[in-house]
Amino acid sequence: MSGSPTPMMAQYSNLKTEAGDCLLFYRMGDFFELFFEDAKIAAGVLDIALTTRGEHAGEPVPMCGVPVHAAENYLARLIRAGCRVAIAEQVETPEEAKARAKREGTPSSKALVKRDIVRFVTAGTLTEEALLEPRRANMLAAVCDLRGTCGVAACDISTGAMQLEECEPQRLPAVLARIGASEIVVPEGWNDMPVDAVVRPRGDFSSDRGEAQLKKVHGVATLDGFAQFSRAMLAAAGGLVAYLEHAGRGDLPLLLPPTLRASGGHMAMDEATRASLEILASQQGGRSGSLIAAIDRCVTGAGARQLAEDLSAPLAERAQIEARLALVDYMLGDPLLRGDLRTILRSLPDIGRALGRLVAGRGSPRDLGQIRDGLGEARRLHELLKAKGERPALLDQLLPSLAGHGELTDLLSRALVPAPPTERQSGGYIAQGYDAALDELREVSGSARRAIAAMEARYRSETDTPSLKIKHNGVLGYFIEVPSKHADKLMDADSGFTHRQTMANAVRFNSLTLHEEASRIAEAGGHALAAEESHFEELVDRIAARREAIAATAAALARLDVAAGQAERASDGEWCRPRVSEEPMLAIEAGRHPVVEAALAANGERFVANDCSLSEKDRLWLVGGPNMGGKSTFLRQNALIVLMAQAGGFVPARSAHIGLVDQLFSRVGASDNLARGRSTFMVEMVETAAILSQASERSFVILDEVGRGTSTYDGLALAWAVAEAIHETNRSRCLFATHYHEMARLADSCDALSLHHVRAKEWKGDLVLLHELSEGAADRSYGLAVAKLAGVPAPVVKRARSVLDKLEKGRAETGGIAAGLGELPLFAAAMEAEEEECDTLREKLEGVDVDALSPREALDLLYELKREI
Repeated sequence: MSGSPTPMMAQYSNLKTEAGDCLLFYRMGDFFELFFEDAKIAAGVLDIALTTRGEHAGEPVPMCGVPVHAAENYLARLIRAGCRVAIAEQVETPEEAKARAKREGTPSSKALVKRDIVRFVTAGTLTEEALLEPRRANMLAAVCDLRGTCGVAACDISTGAMQLEECEPQRLPAVLARIGASEIVVPEGWNDMPVDAVVRPRGDFSSDRGEAQLKKVHGVATLDGFAQFSRAMLAAAGGLVAYLEHAGRGDLPLLLPPTLRASGGHMAMDEATRASLEILASQQGGRSGSLIAAIDRCVTGAGARQLAEDLSAPLAERAQIEARLALVDYMLGDPLLRGDLRTILRSLPDIGRALGRLVAGRGSPRDLGQIRDGLGEARRLHELLKAKGERPALLDQLLPSLAGHGELTDLLSRALVPAPPTERQSGGYIAQGYDAALDELREVSGSARRAIAAMEARYRSETDTPSLKIKHNGVLGYFIEVPSKHADKLMDADSGFTHRQTMANAVRFNSLTLHEEASRIAEAGGHALAAEESHFEELVDRIAARREAIAATAAALARLDVAAGQAERASDGEWCRPRVSEEPMLAIEAGRHPVVEAALAANGERFVANDCSLSEKDRLWLVGGPNMGGKSTFLRQNALIVLMAQAGGFVPARSAHIGLVDQLFSRVGASDNLARGRSTFMVEMVETAAILSQASERSFVILDEVGRGTSTYDGLALAWAVAEAIHETNRSRCLFATHYHEMARLADSCDALSLHHVRAKEWKGDLVLLHELSEGAADRSYGLAVAKLAGVPAPVVKRARSVLDKLEKGRAETGGIAAGLGELPLFAAAMEAEEEECDTLREKLEGVDVDALSPREALDLLYELKREI
């Protein structure tokens, strides 16, 4: 900005410099206004009018604005569009600005209200209810490198949950894919920058600073009581906390004690696997069509978030898996208890996020009410579950967290009205009887209001004006209003009324008595608001003092919701409890794909179940068969069953025995990655390389059509070599789908490899896909029949069949795939030759008198025609 800006524009310019690449919401009265390039961006995203306001450097200043009372809705749209926003609030009133100007010797007419940036609103720092998705965690992550190790700190500040971990640099993408952060903070100079990462000073990522910050936040002398954190983890935590301080302008949100995430405790999955299995989002990017959409029966947002976390990080320790399964089994076995539990849970507010808002200083009286109601319902659940005998171990672990809040709940019940408002500025949320002084102030205000109502009736009578009314607004306060035609009655000097304002159809007055009563209301109301505000802060402090216990209650309620929801889904779908062991095997009887089965059921169709049995002696299945026959579905369903089992849930199968899996790999389908300059085949090879370098004997791998993106010989050679490597080197349990029939010969040299295929039949020229898996190699791929199903024009299909016949003839005679290709004419020439043959046959048939033919002559003609074909 150049030239001589106005004082307001100078103030805006300074704040915009401080805001950096964030859009600046500049408070002006009841609006947040945006100027210059910010206005153009916001107007486009929000679809609001872009106007101009004055000039700067001789050019009109672009401007748009949004009402303060509706700002959250507009902020949500900007954040979803990838914008970051700085909020510049007025930090003094116009009266205070004029008083300051007077002290500074500046004309009060030129007094400019002070404004400061009070907060940065970014995708990872949201706490407001309107800005968050109820069923999705909102993660903020910070990463750094320290002596060849990556430290990762992740936090959902809406609930305060925080985890620290470290990993090797090559594992970082998989870790970030699991976290699914809305925003990632990295130090300056970070290599291989994540998309839209926020770059912060490297000094923020100091392990000493991170350790000191965590000690200060949690008021401890040592972090050993939480866990043994590495220096890389503490450095990442330092970067995370420093960014939160920056975003909150020195104020920190709720941060619970950090937990250590050990990599060996969970099944590992890379980004490609998560995408191909569509765990939390489908390939189209939404929740619909994903695994979680098919199995989520949670009745609370917190439960849905916990389920998503379970699916994102399946367990790798048998005892923990069995504990979750036992709780689901317990819920499944008692439908009445499950129904009562889900009824109570359904009415629960999201106390974890309400706690986060209150501790962050962004809470409302409604949040206080949610804590009260949520803790009260938790106590009710505790009594319901405590009365049950022979409870599973995990339930016994959760029960203590549901109780112990009696004193706080009773305090909130006494202090608050039944339905506290969302805004605290207007008061009215502290219950009658909680504070005698506040009740007295309210009585004074109420008495004055009653006096004003009586005054209105008296003035109507005295002036003989039935239409006279006493009204109130934010500018004039209380005033008397009469229609213009009756104004003369109140204009007389001795009438006791003072003229205030003339409107188009009415005139407004004041009186000494009204002024006195209005002053009583204002004074009492002001004192009452101050008293309520004081009580609000006291209640927030009482809640904050128990933040960890309340967070534990929220976590216990979420876990119960997940277990009850899983039991409900298992009951609806006739799912089974999987058996989990340390054996290197996988035995699934009548397994189904949960997403595909649900989609078919919605259309009244039935899913065809299939078995899968992998063991040390039969650990690699080579699966052939036609396209659309169900190979990819079979591969994915088994991977999903393994994932669901180790997440602690029941699975869509008649029975399932899962040998624990340390890493799950899925290379099913691929697409171009243009941002990284990678073709489809390159993406496929990168994913395959990751599997070959990382998969272990305890891993489960599914591979679909390796090598299809290049020439036939190259593709076959790669597929062959990859299958051999997995069999001989990685020795992982593996399902390998392919169309290369030549690979069936691998069964001769690989003793732990077996051949399987999905069945199909041709009936009267049409392909019938049975979706059933059988032993043995596939005899053909039915590609032409699938092409016909897809609507490929008949001449093309016919020509393809001719080419295929030549290729197969050449292979049979010489053993080479390309043999016989030289004899193939061009498409047009081939079609002409076929048409000439058809014409010759047509002429012969047209010249035959069918009625004059003897049986012997008819048979001879038939032989002759067959020879010509």
